[in-house]
Amino acid sequence: MSEHSNIWYFEETDLYEILCPHKTPGMEDKHKPNIYKKDEHIYFQDAASDTIYMVANGRVKIGSNVDGDKEIVNAILTKGEIFGEMALTGEGKRSDFAQAMDNDTRVCPMTIEDLQGLMKDNKELSFKLFKIIGLRFTRMKRRIEALVFKDARTRIVEFLRDTAIEKGQKVGFEMMIKNHLTHKDIASLTGTSRQTVTTIMNELREENIINFDRRRILIRDMEKLV
Repeated sequence: MSEHSNIWYFEETDLYEILCPHKTPGMEDKHKPNIYKKDEHIYFQDAASDTIYMVANGRVKIGSNVDGDKEIVNAILTKGEIFGEMALTGEGKRSDFAQAMDNDTRVCPMTIEDLQGLMKDNKELSFKLFKIIGLRFTRMKRRIEALVFKDARTRIVEFLRDTAIEKGQKVGFEMMIKNHLTHKDIASLTGTSRQTVTTIMNELREENIINFDRRRILIRDMEKLV
């Protein structure tokens, strides 16, 4: 589990510096950062899959539509995270959609051809990109299993624990998650309701296992988060 914190999320000084084209010599004119308004789609499900993206500002929702109108949220990404990476595997059409969640959401696009050129000269970059693809497959499998076999409380608790491991910052004996997710967002990601998330989060706070506000979630004891 600990490897996720180094692979799943990339700090600005890592992949962000490499994959954001306006920071890459020779690419700043070819791939301008794109700016989106809240709820605007970056790409739709079934669109051509030929570009990988890096979030430069704001939040991006990755989801899929099933049975015509039912939406499943797969991930909510923030600055420094990549999406559309399945284009590297030879995916012809998108199996999901990407949608801006905030006004002034900025993403840096890079064509697969340009990215493959970078990967050719940077073995570490190649390893990290394929590692993130593998980890996302693993996470999706675990999520499907949780939706089928685990109750709402377990799904929410596991989501908090996984998020802390992947994106948290240690503060003394506690773990802090910078909170960019509403209770509605957590509900979408765990297949529960907003009311259920609120109830369970409040129960965990009353048990002194977590504390939270609009800016952060503080996990006081990871071992008790079960």
